[in-house]
Amino acid sequence: MAFIDYYQVLGVDKKASEKDIKNAYRKLARKYHPDLNPNDAEAHKKFQQLNEANEVLSDPDKRKKYDQYGENWQHGAEYEQARQQQSRQQAGASGGGQFSGFEGFGGDNFSDFFQSMFGGSGARGSKQSKYRGQDINTELHLSLKEAAETHKQAFTVNGKNIRITIPAGVENGQNIKIAGHGGPGANGGPAGDLYITFLIAEDPKFKRSGSDLYCNVKLDVYTAVLGGEVTVDTLNSKVKIKVKPETQNGTKVKLKGKGLPLYKKENQFGDLYITYDIQIPVNLTDKQRKLFEELREESK
Repeated sequence: MAFIDYYQVLGVDKKASEKDIKNAYRKLARKYHPDLNPNDAEAHKKFQQLNEANEVLSDPDKRKKYDQYGENWQHGAEYEQARQQQSRQQAGASGGGQFSGFEGFGGDNFSDFFQSMFGGSGARGSKQSKYRGQDINTELHLSLKEAAETHKQAFTVNGKNIRITIPAGVENGQNIKIAGHGGPGANGGPAGDLYITFLIAEDPKFKRSGSDLYCNVKLDVYTAVLGGEVTVDTLNSKVKIKVKPETQNGTKVKLKGKGLPLYKKENQFGDLYITYDIQIPVNLTDKQRKLFEELREESK
């Protein structure tokens, strides 16, 4: 059986710290985890090799032995067997219990190289390291009207159907976390988390700033000069508002509480800001043109 370079398996230097080994193992184990590669035999084999390399290099005693014998592991195994036999003889001569050797790993989880170098089993009571599942990031697209209403929405992530309640007032680019709905953990470790980023499409009529909305409203010149009423669209309804006489182009009006709901704040709303865009009449009749000429003369 061939020597296995555990450092190469994890992609770390022989002088790597315990932290470096731990980080390398977690990163690669996530990549090759059988749950994420269900029909990939090579990934499954790689995952087993990673577990074996981590089992040795994360244990100071095993790492010391591995570093000591390296490619000469076969002679090292012979030396260890002789040492264990000597220990058993000494224990028997003193009336003590027999030396049990290495126990705890066994089974098919480790290669023949591991079994030969570290005994029929591993260190007593040792366990494979648990690691947390991979976090998953996904995007959820909403319209501005959808973002203005608390509603439930279902979608599929990583083969799982998920149904969540989206609070009114979510911002574009806002993230929320759903604990435990990420990738599965390994060796009994916890699942990762699901992070959802909300992407809210631009609305053709309203511009958003926080919980406030902004829009332009066309106003005919007659209403602008004489005053009157105009019907205005809000995000979910229509309202009539009064127009003061002699309203100038670009005048801004605030409709309090007609903006978006504040995120997770019940019965609190932003405002709607309207900017008047006064429309100059076109295709005037002769009579209309004459009246405007009279107004011009009168204004002098």
